[in-house]
Amino acid sequence: MPFVRIDLLRGKDTSYRSKLGQAVYDALSSIGAPENDRFQVIAEHDPNDLIFDRTYLGIDRGDNFVAIQITFNEGRTLEQKKALYKAIVKNMGDSVGMRPQDVFINLVEIKKENWSFGNGEAQYAP
Repeated sequence: MPFVRIDLLRGKDTSYRSKLGQAVYDALSSIGAPENDRFQVIAEHDPNDLIFDRTYLGIDRGDNFVAIQITFNEGRTLEQKKALYKAIVKNMGDSVGMRPQDVFINLVEIKKENWSFGNGEAQYAP
């Protein structure tokens, strides 16, 4: 049920982008996301189209900045969310050498009935 958006500055090759997607998928799997439930959009942007503060909250962000937005069902605990953040950062560091400072994550929680995986049906609706 997670839908993931990964936004980054233009210029990374296909392998790099694929590894970012895999890093997020693996992290979601580690907190219980269903197997094979992988829906992601990975988009590159020109510098004028991906705007981020390089020093907000005293964090030194660089040109490898990625913004990750995950939409998923509500109900995860704070501990699960913190574990997810850590797993994403670790996986990205391990796979592409991403610095933790360059990983911005935003979670959007929604009710189960707000999904349709095809056929015009609400598969998760009660």
